[in-house]
Amino acid sequence: MPQEITSQPAYLLLEDGTLFKGKSFGRKGTTGGELCFTTGMTGYQEIFTDPSYTGQMLIMSTCYIGNYGVNATDVESGGVTISGLICKNIATRFSRMTATGSLEDYLQRHNIVGIQDVDTRALVQHVRTKGAMNCIISSEIDDVEALRQKLSAVPSMKGLEISSSITTKEPYTAGDEDAAIRIAVLDFGIKKHILNNFVQRGAFVKVFPAKTSFAELNKFNPHGFFISNGPGDPAAMDYAIRTVKDILDSGKPMFGICLGHQLLALANGISTFKMHHGHRGLNHPVKNLVSGKCEITTQNHGFGVDPESIKQSDAVEITHVNLNDGSIEGIRMKHKPAFSVQYHPESTPGPYDSRYLFDQFMELIATHSEIN
Repeated sequence: MPQEITSQPAYLLLEDGTLFKGKSFGRKGTTGGELCFTTGMTGYQEIFTDPSYTGQMLIMSTCYIGNYGVNATDVESGGVTISGLICKNIATRFSRMTATGSLEDYLQRHNIVGIQDVDTRALVQHVRTKGAMNCIISSEIDDVEALRQKLSAVPSMKGLEISSSITTKEPYTAGDEDAAIRIAVLDFGIKKHILNNFVQRGAFVKVFPAKTSFAELNKFNPHGFFISNGPGDPAAMDYAIRTVKDILDSGKPMFGICLGHQLLALANGISTFKMHHGHRGLNHPVKNLVSGKCEITTQNHGFGVDPESIKQSDAVEITHVNLNDGSIEGIRMKHKPAFSVQYHPESTPGPYDSRYLFDQFMELIATHSEIN
């Protein structure tokens, strides 16, 4: 029988003073971070374990989560990375036969503080109107002034460098060591299924810590470089921008996703900015300006590439745009084999519309490299 979820009171305080009262689930405690919402109805376990969500207090906009439980395969990292969870209802029963347990138990094991019985529709509308802001959840403090004091200590996401604290500590590999194509991966918070997509296409990949120099990366003798997704403000990552510049100077193919997309822009002198409330979900329409086709994409980002700044660049052109708000979703360099997208083509969760980008990178490597 599923365990009953405690009905202990919990509180959600926003930076602008808005207060929500609900019921606790997960671990009893207090946690804070930047408030954001995702529009996806499924894939909650992949979302909760995506390192790009580090420092985020996540609103699930669907009415129920936990309906199909959890299992060991639907993960993108070694643990749950969100700072806190906000939802309307968490299910006490799960239906999937392959599930190994309930979401409630899973969140407790990973020490995640959550609040349910919140009007998430009103909360999402508030974020869409007012923008992303910090917040705090507590199931142990009911004094608003005490909550406000703790909230004031939560750092702003703008200017915050996080990737170097969550990256792999030591290099590791995936795939067949005898594969014809080798890809060096800079890990700023990479998802497991991105690596799987390279391995499935016959690549041998080596994943390096975030602050690895180009010289060290190049000792692997890679045919191409991948710049991963990750959390935080890309403009605060001077070390990564320098490494991307060095990769570009090498002339070898490069592909970036999400944070990697923003770093490619910054390496070309194109600025980034903090978005009003970001894009998160698995149903965002994007137009490929090269093919003319539309893709339904998976997204998770709170920063973007500045459209005014890119107009000043002679080296970079836009390849993809968001059909909801016109924001930049993809770029490529005109005279070097490097491209990137803002969204997540590995699409876990989400549709597979954009997985062709991995094929394009493999083709780019084959075109520009001497494959042994």
